[in-house]
Amino acid sequence: MRWKLLLPGIVLLAVIWLVSFVTDQPLKGIATEESARPTADLDESIPKVNSFFAKRWAGENLQPVKQADELAVLRRITLALMGTVPSLEEIRAFEQDSGPDRLQRWTARFLHDRRYAEYFAERLARGFVGVEGGQFIVYRRDRFLNWLSGQLEANRPYPELVREMIAGNGLWTDEPEVNFVMAGYDDGEGFNKNKLAGRAVRAFLGQRIDCAQCHDHPFDHWKQNEFAGLAAHFGQLKLSPVGVREDRDLKFEVEDRHTLEKKVVEPAVPFGDQWEPTKGTRRERLAAWVTHPENRRLERAIVNRVWGLLFGRSWIEPVDDLPDPPGEQVAGPNIEGAKHPKSLKAGERDLLDLLGADFREHGYDLRRLIEVIVASKPFLLESKSDSDDVPRLDRMKEHFAIFPLTRLRPEQVIGALYQASSLTTVDQNSHLISRFIKLTRSNDFVKEYGDLGENELEDRAGTIPQALLRMNGNLTKETIDATPFTASGRISQMAPNDEKFLELCYLVCLTRRPAAEEADYFLPLLKQVRPKRRGQAVEDLYWTLFNSPEFAWNH
Repeated sequence: MRWKLLLPGIVLLAVIWLVSFVTDQPLKGIATEESARPTADLDESIPKVNSFFAKRWAGENLQPVKQADELAVLRRITLALMGTVPSLEEIRAFEQDSGPDRLQRWTARFLHDRRYAEYFAERLARGFVGVEGGQFIVYRRDRFLNWLSGQLEANRPYPELVREMIAGNGLWTDEPEVNFVMAGYDDGEGFNKNKLAGRAVRAFLGQRIDCAQCHDHPFDHWKQNEFAGLAAHFGQLKLSPVGVREDRDLKFEVEDRHTLEKKVVEPAVPFGDQWEPTKGTRRERLAAWVTHPENRRLERAIVNRVWGLLFGRSWIEPVDDLPDPPGEQVAGPNIEGAKHPKSLKAGERDLLDLLGADFREHGYDLRRLIEVIVASKPFLLESKSDSDDVPRLDRMKEHFAIFPLTRLRPEQVIGALYQASSLTTVDQNSHLISRFIKLTRSNDFVKEYGDLGENELEDRAGTIPQALLRMNGNLTKETIDATPFTASGRISQMAPNDEKFLELCYLVCLTRRPAAEEADYFLPLLKQVRPKRRGQAVEDLYWTLFNSPEFAWNH
């Protein structure tokens, strides 16, 4: 009977040992598993990008800041690819990885993680279909997201996804890619062909032609008849009992705003008409034109969007309002004398063309594109400078001679908060209940925190309600509570000394160790804390770190 009395104590000791073990090193599975390998020929592409920036910085008389600490870069990578900070488990494994090019190998590893596919699918979907729920009966954004995340996980070539979205047929539940066109279905009005044409060009070619819907574009070369020709590609869309299909008997008509008479418009493209095939349905022909290898706008648009998702700021802003490719002649009265936003020097190749060509030449591989950008010098730079010359700092930011500071998106904030509540990685392998709780809390948090939707890459200022939500929200309170099941509680009970206590809190919350001045401030305070008050001490420290500016930015 005595062993029964000792059993609870034995179990508690075992738990204490296990948690202590986790706080000091990764689990064996993490330490020994084979990481996904980087793409074999990255060495051909990364130097090209670095050379581009070296010439640009020299031409602008700019000296880039020094390279950031690798833990800071690791945090950037996980925030950009998965919307969260690295777990203590991952940090320990990363630090024990002494092999060469570990940042490249860990980038490849994260790109094979289901969290990347799910998070990046949401980011791309905002450009493809927006954030609105639409008509639930005939539109399922959740099904579209699941489909898109599956395509990213399989790493299918990007043009294949675009063609399926534009030209897909069938039920929106069985063929989820058709939700791209169903997002343009208005209840009672049918398919909004103009909306679909504008969305397709913005999403896949990175240019805004919506103004040409009613009149010639006032600031660009787009003509109203060009917009109508694009919209006519969606003119035979029909909703039937078997879902989306083409009805070849339908005609696309527009109303002349002067005579008010309707006239039939045939499908046409504003440039590169030789790229559009003569066979296939209208949407199949449009999809082939959009994804034609010579249509540089396709590759430039996705490169600019991916750059923005990784840095928090696109190379050219706004992300979906790009100029025509340098050197490409497009007829129109307003194009003459137009300058590229980045002020290209004579003979200089644009970054979007450089990366776009590399993207095309390597099979439109999105993972590889991300690997190239993340391994390039601009992504590895520090986000701070010793200079107090504001105009010069602005120029450094413009030309990415310093890593740009941007506020975390709501999903990143909650991802960081939720991961900081656990010492182990919160991912698809976590308990089903844990994942369900995270999903429901994430949705509620995003609604309260505020979401810019498809404009999430635009500059935005923090708000007082957002700060108050981080300070006093239920999620923050539940995360910092020092219980046997939270990271804060385990740290308070298992940390062997004050130095380790402080270090673990910083690693879990900010993915770094405390600076000397921070340690000098906090350690004397911790030494005054009684053992019974350790839980309160870790809660206070967690709260302080969560509400520091550093936590809410992508430094």
